Amino acid sequence: MKNVKKFLSVVMAAAMAASLLVGCGGSASGSIEAAPAAEAAPAAEGAEASGAATFKFGAIGPLTGAAANYGTAVVNAAQIAVDEINAAGGINGYQIEYKGEDDELDSEKSVNAYNTLKDWGMQILIGSVTSGCSIAVSEKTKADNMFQLTPSGSAEDCVKYDNVFRVCFSDPNQGIASADYIADNGLASKVGVIYDSSDVYSSGINTKFEGEAAAKGLEIAVSEAFTADSNTDFTAQLQKCKDAGVELIFLPIYYTQAATILTQASTMGMDVTFFGCDGLDGMLDMENFDKSLAEGVMLLTPFAADAEDELTQKFVAAYQDKYGQIPNQFGADAYDAVYAIKAAIEKAGVTPDMSVSDMCEALKTAMTEITVAGLTGEITWEASGEPSKTPKAVVITDGAYKSMQ
Repeated sequence: MKNVKKFLSVVMAAAMAASLLVGCGGSASGSIEAAPAAEAAPAAEGAEASGAATFKFGAIGPLTGAAANYGTAVVNAAQIAVDEINAAGGINGYQIEYKGEDDELDSEKSVNAYNTLKDWGMQILIGSVTSGCSIAVSEKTKADNMFQLTPSGSAEDCVKYDNVFRVCFSDPNQGIASADYIADNGLASKVGVIYDSSDVYSSGINTKFEGEAAAKGLEIAVSEAFTADSNTDFTAQLQKCKDAGVELIFLPIYYTQAATILTQASTMGMDVTFFGCDGLDGMLDMENFDKSLAEGVMLLTPFAADAEDELTQKFVAAYQDKYGQIPNQFGADAYDAVYAIKAAIEKAGVTPDMSVSDMCEALKTAMTEITVAGLTGEITWEASGEPSKTPKAVVITDGAYKSMQ
């Protein structure tokens, strides 16, 4: 990668897109459920009277299909957080029950999953994972006044209601930060863009990217869209980039399409830098993908698994030990989401016997009063639901993500 110097210290108040939830350990189908630790701590006064001895956290995301890598990472990491909290005595003495449902990256199925979790007794929702599904489900959580924290729903409308918060960076801030990073580090002067106009995550990032790129003096020589109905052959878009002589191609898309683009670009003999956002995270875990094709690809992300701080090392070691893989940013966001909920519950003095609505009202205020020193940085929240933290950048080197200093 040319001229990659220090990472831009751009502070973004926002969150990103893409996806979560799948069964622990491997196969992904149906729902996952984690019982509380074997011996639950004694219930606090009030809970005994109602019989509510545990908090019930529900989660929704794609456990199967094209975005299952996101879901696997999220549910696995959330499980680690739940297990840690339960083993340490729970939240104010209460254990956590946790259950995830598959939405197959489909908004209607995400709403069905929400209804299933409501019947189970869910009190707090972690999810949904992708923006479209999160927006659809937020209509239901708003009506029920249930607290919702999405780890990775990055579209602006994901947090349009006051009961919904997020951990990830928003689409607008990802687009702006990407353009700033490319320009400020001299990575390219002539840029091409390939994005999904049918996806709110991709199109939202691209709109802000192109606007900021122009302000920064970058030339957008090619801007080519595709849709969900035409996301397997990108040779036409790549050829236009090649003919225009672009030095860098910006990919505000998900890892499945990005893997196809990298494969086809290699076949076409293209020598160009690729730069993406957190949607590219997960590509290295794809089956049958030649990781060498991703060498030198850069992406903005709030998490780098090779960071040397104690919390990251502990989390990565636990994840590898339990699941045999290196965790990605989606897992880190989910882990932080569970601990954010814990901190907000403790701040507000919430107990499991409270109604869903009363619990939500207390947590909405508490979220603006906590600071979480998480895997994805030190995070605070505004009443708008937007987080504030500092992004990082990584480059794929030797088949692994490496922090860019």
